[in-house]
Amino acid sequence: MDFFEKVKSPKLKSTKKVNNDNPAGLWKKCTECGEIVQHKKLINNNQVCPYCDHHFRLNAQKRLELLIDEKSFVSIESNLDSSDPLQFNDKKSYKERLEQAQKKTDLIDGTIAGRATINSIPVSIAIMNFEFMGGSMGVVTGEKISQVLEVALEKRIPAIVISSSGGARMQEGILSLMQMAKTSAVISKLKEENIPYISVLTDPTTGGCAASFAMLGDINIAEPKALIGFAGPRVIEQSIKQVLPDGFQTSEFLLEHGFIDRIVHRLKMKEELTSIIKMFTNND
Repeated sequence: MDFFEKVKSPKLKSTKKVNNDNPAGLWKKCTECGEIVQHKKLINNNQVCPYCDHHFRLNAQKRLELLIDEKSFVSIESNLDSSDPLQFNDKKSYKERLEQAQKKTDLIDGTIAGRATINSIPVSIAIMNFEFMGGSMGVVTGEKISQVLEVALEKRIPAIVISSSGGARMQEGILSLMQMAKTSAVISKLKEENIPYISVLTDPTTGGCAASFAMLGDINIAEPKALIGFAGPRVIEQSIKQVLPDGFQTSEFLLEHGFIDRIVHRLKMKEELTSIIKMFTNND
């Protein structure tokens, strides 16, 4: 790890002090339409711009509340905590980064997993949280998603995984990459038993998650204009030495080219999931 220790921190330009008479966090500029939106309005609208319908990122807990029936969630994971198998250090130790993420999100790990009902239909559900180390997939997240899929198999109920991830967690090395095979193996069991698995891709869904469980649903749904892909556009352009098409790796581009089945607005997602589950299970 000597390389990381030798890398110097960049010198940042000095910035003007914020005027304390103008409290920060009351407004947010929409990155799509440029409108200035009250933060409270965004919260009330589940982080969807009221002017152009741009979908900002939504944390796992809020997404869970939006999708499931009230008070129906029962956690199925044990208190799993990430270890530090590689004793990884860059500018900070992996242990420090974990502690910071846990403090920031009030979660032990970045993925919520459990059983719940959606419009009274039982489901097994996992939701990744981009706020926790970029939604990176470590051993714990792989185990939680596998548990959700195993519960669906055992209870013979639909499985839903909502992805929001920058990919495998580099601090856990090959162990994080093993989660791709682990989760995919359980999905194959679900298919053999004709138990529906629905994958919901949100912004962003990339790396090892996109290359495994996120794209293996019986139905793959995405939110509008979500970034979905394995490697970033810049890396791909440098590799193939070609300019990529406009909108490459967006939900709309992937739908047009057959990689996903449907694009669904966040505020309509619960009803859409209900409709799909009923289609698969003949549940009236």
